[in-house]
Amino acid sequence: MIDLPDDEILPLSMEHNFWTWSAQSKVNPIAIKRAKGVYFWDVQDKRYLDLNSMTMCVNIGHGDERVINAMVDQVRELPYAGPGMATKPRAILGKLLSEICPPGLTKFLYTLGGADANENAIKLARAYTGKHKILARYRSYHGASYGAIAVTGDPRRVAWEPTVMPGVVHFLDPYRYRSTFHRTNPNLSEEDFAQDYLNHLDEIIQYEGPDTIAAVMLESVTGTNGIFVPPSSYMQGVRALCDKYHIVMIADEVMSGFGRTGEWFAVDHWKVVPDIMTMAKGLTSAYAPLGAVAMKPEIAATFNDRVFQGGLTYNAHPVSMAAAIANIQVMLQDHLVEKSRQTGLVMAEMLAELVERHPSVGEVRSIGLFGAIELVKDKATREPTAAYGMSSPEMTAIKQYLLDHGVYLYTHWNIILLIPPLIITEGELAEGFDVIEKAINITDKIAKKQE
Repeated sequence: MIDLPDDEILPLSMEHNFWTWSAQSKVNPIAIKRAKGVYFWDVQDKRYLDLNSMTMCVNIGHGDERVINAMVDQVRELPYAGPGMATKPRAILGKLLSEICPPGLTKFLYTLGGADANENAIKLARAYTGKHKILARYRSYHGASYGAIAVTGDPRRVAWEPTVMPGVVHFLDPYRYRSTFHRTNPNLSEEDFAQDYLNHLDEIIQYEGPDTIAAVMLESVTGTNGIFVPPSSYMQGVRALCDKYHIVMIADEVMSGFGRTGEWFAVDHWKVVPDIMTMAKGLTSAYAPLGAVAMKPEIAATFNDRVFQGGLTYNAHPVSMAAAIANIQVMLQDHLVEKSRQTGLVMAEMLAELVERHPSVGEVRSIGLFGAIELVKDKATREPTAAYGMSSPEMTAIKQYLLDHGVYLYTHWNIILLIPPLIITEGELAEGFDVIEKAINITDKIAKKQE
């Protein structure tokens, strides 16, 4: 590798790179040098506690030698094979995934990441059903490529409209804190709340025509838009509607999969088996790029005698497959799904304490190590500290305070996301919460104090 002094990493990166999700004149990246466990270090040797698993993906933590060694071994034996070839890692990974995925999902199409996994899921659903419409939720994110962004509901889609994929219809999320239907009825039971949103979805299906709808695609637990955990019976209700109208249910587990919620996959909490399930991120814990589409055999059988017109050069890349195999083995050996569940209970308690202590903490939500803090100007009116699709000086100041004090996480509008590596200890979590609590004092200053 070409040697480069640490102090040249940032200026050289700024000179030649075009940065995603950024106005180029305002980019200010961290020049990072190394990472280990739940921490990473910049070129000045400043340590950061990674409470975002980098981009919600390093589930097993940074620098696990077991995965690194598996990748090195694979590079030495077979660094690349075409996507139409059978390899040892491809054979092993399929067997492993069939053992941890919901029962019945036994066929796997490998992709480069989450966005193209979701696009391929849509292709499969359309081919299987012979129908074309895709229903997805407004507060959703399914990827940045053109098809995936078309299905996305949040403002990241609007920036690229008109999108090139027709037939997408959006519907409302069961978001209790800001429910469209129940602003004046906070005491509604969870079951009735879920049923109202299922009725809403059913009504949209009627308006659009069941015979035109190929799939309902939804994040099992909404990710960057706020960690919305579906109310009990909601996922089962979506499954029932899909069965009733012969619609494919696609569960996007790109962010919520691989132990993030305290189960292998979030759908496992509700014992729901989708027809198609997408995954990436935690599939390799980002040690190498890889996505996958899990499907029922009857969907795969659509192409028994029909050519599947799709694929990319690096599909089923052997090094990525080796990383995924080692990653799953690490999760099994270290009981990281169970650890996520247990440490998640501790994080939930820490989150609940924030509501009691801070006037700007309107609500907290979590499931496993997948959490959110929603900040408001007024707990009574629930006015957010940043408008939908926007930021605010206070939210910018919070993020800067956290970085200044060595905590790295993601803020989205008025929401702080907490998505740490599954290996995080209670002590490390407490270390992060101590800084977060001080940062929230910034929004407390503009929050209306309730009598």
